[in-house]
Amino acid sequence: MNIGERLLLLRQAKGLSQRELAKRAGVTNSAISMIETNRVSPSVSSLEKVLSGLGLSLVGFFSDSPLDKLDYQVVYRNADLLDVSLDDIPKKLVGKHFPNERSMSVTIQTYPGRSEAHIDENNNIGERAGYLIKGEITLELQGERYSLNAGDSFYFESHLQHRFINNSVLEAQLVCVCSPGED
Repeated sequence: MNIGERLLLLRQAKGLSQRELAKRAGVTNSAISMIETNRVSPSVSSLEKVLSGLGLSLVGFFSDSPLDKLDYQVVYRNADLLDVSLDDIPKKLVGKHFPNERSMSVTIQTYPGRSEAHIDENNNIGERAGYLIKGEITLELQGERYSLNAGDSFYFESHLQHRFINNSVLEAQLVCVCSPGED
């Protein structure tokens, strides 16, 4: 097997540039280039590190499976969502079987009428973005209040103290995307 050629094909099949793969794997893009052009033969540990950026194991890399076939679940039905509720706000995680370390988490959060979720400041530097599917929510961020209606969205640094408040008697539903380590 030509390791460089196989890596090149797998990287292209995933739609990644050498620079993006290098960033994901924590190596230089010149290292990726040298492997793909067979100028170096990577050690097993180096190859594992590069493959982690593709979400592949050594077994997956050396298997004869088609390059365009994904080896993980892509579609999650409502029944597949993982309940990650820690308070009175029902939260369901999308992608519970995603095989790699997550670069984000996506939750669907349902706020019953007259409810709120409070998140204290923390040391996890990350980002939080969301889209309000239905209802009305007040986002309180560092003491400032923002009113959101269905169709509105937000984006902020998630380490800041914040809370979501549903003052209405009607249910509100929010899709929230967070960096790793955030809820």
